[in-house]
Amino acid sequence: MAGVTFSFYNFAALIDLNIGMAYRLDENRSESFTILFCDLSKFSQELIDALLPNLLRTSDSIVHYENYYFFVMPYTDRYGTGIVKRMIEESFASAIPSCAVCYPSNGENAQELFEALHMEAKKMHRIDLDCLYSALNKEP
Repeated sequence: MAGVTFSFYNFAALIDLNIGMAYRLDENRSESFTILFCDLSKFSQELIDALLPNLLRTSDSIVHYENYYFFVMPYTDRYGTGIVKRMIEESFASAIPSCAVCYPSNGENAQELFEALHMEAKKMHRIDLDCLYSALNKEP
């Protein structure tokens, strides 16, 4: 098990790809994929590199900006995302600031999903994810 890592600057294109696949394969448009954000800033890069590959499926994508990690998980709803979050916290033996948004319930495109994720992180953890705007090539 291991997620596939993508460049932060390809994040919006990765979301567009997942939306395209969801649209093609999921006629009922239920929660087709989820973006899980985790703030791993209190952990060393060595620990992150050692633990993350064992926690995700090969169909999951990893994008990170500094110590902010975003996991794009196809065919994973909020319940499944909660399981992944618990696995991450158990592996790191620590509570981890995190939040999630789902397509299409939280947004119909990358910009809407990023805005929803930004607002959720700000509301839940007072974390400013303005970095997401650079993935869209836009200013906040």
